[in-house]
Amino acid sequence: MKTGNFIQVRVFCTAHEIDPEFISSLQELGLLELVAENGPAVIPHHQLPSLERMTRLHRDLGINAAGIGALEQLLERMEQMREEMRVLKNRLSFYDTLL
Repeated sequence: MKTGNFIQVRVFCTAHEIDPEFISSLQELGLLELVAENGPAVIPHHQLPSLERMTRLHRDLGINAAGIGALEQLLERMEQMREEMRVLKNRLSFYDTLL
């Protein structure tokens, strides 16, 4: 495991002033993947943007891990709908050119 591609949970929690239990809750809900091979749990760097967004929701708005899970599902569904709209607009513009 490359240490440069991970950040320790303890370090992240200290830097963001959050309780490590919040990180555990996110992991239990399947919102975060932690790696714990031969040492303390670490967070893959590719998950940091998402984790930082969830941390802001928790810290700034007081939303718990379950609420964040619901928000993440809604945001994911919105993104899917945006993609569907993009595809449909492209199809519509194709048929408009045929008229």
